[in-house]
Amino acid sequence: MKSVAIGKRLLYVLLMLYAIITLIPFLWALSASFKPLSEIVNGEANFLPKNFTFDNYKQIFLQEPLFLRWLFNSIVIAVCVTVLNLLFNSMAGYALARLRFWGRNFWFLLILAVLAVPAQITLIPTFLILKAFGWLNSYQGMIIPSMVNATFIFMMRQFFVNFPKELEEAAALDGLTALGIFWRIVLPLAKPALAAQAVFVFMGSWNNFLLPIVILFDPEMFTLPLGLNSFKGQYISYWNYIMAASMVFTLPALAIYAFFNRYFIQSVTFTGGKG
Repeated sequence: MKSVAIGKRLLYVLLMLYAIITLIPFLWALSASFKPLSEIVNGEANFLPKNFTFDNYKQIFLQEPLFLRWLFNSIVIAVCVTVLNLLFNSMAGYALARLRFWGRNFWFLLILAVLAVPAQITLIPTFLILKAFGWLNSYQGMIIPSMVNATFIFMMRQFFVNFPKELEEAAALDGLTALGIFWRIVLPLAKPALAAQAVFVFMGSWNNFLLPIVILFDPEMFTLPLGLNSFKGQYISYWNYIMAASMVFTLPALAIYAFFNRYFIQSVTFTGGKG
């Protein structure tokens, strides 16, 4: 018993050290967002700001005319991509897990094959397709190519494979159609999987830099990651503005994680019989 207790203490110490190491860069960035540029680039290793100032935040909100537009663009794109992924990935996963149709195994294997293809390889075909549709530098050009994800189709399929059939059979006896069973029975009980998917999809879209830099060329259509890059010039980089904007950029992601975090630790028990 003593060896188990000592092992747990060592594990807690290691986890605390890892947490501290992980938090140090974030805390430094937070501190730097309240420093003038001269204090950041002077080479001194001071962690706390000597000349505390809110000027960096005033600059990005009041003096940078496009910052709020970049924030709006990121929110619209990330929210739309997340909602569409939750809908289509769940429907595809449920169809592959429960419905019987011709070519089901073929489509499942094709989705698995897509997982092995790096996203960078699809950039040129994506660009050419969007150009043909006239969707370059547009919201639909950012949203539609990202509205489904093979990884989360596979994840939802695995979740629905383990979903108890007794609940669906009972709902079918009550007169629900396959679509009604999915919307009224299956989907509400899939909250933990949907929450995990929502966090990862939102974070992926929110932090996406590769697709915007390929298809967006009008500064008014930039997302925040692309907009932040504009603070880096050829001869000088305004790290004070970059750090302040990065802190604002972090807040929505933290809010999404905090909102859905309870579903990660929630234990869900499915039963098809009477207690």
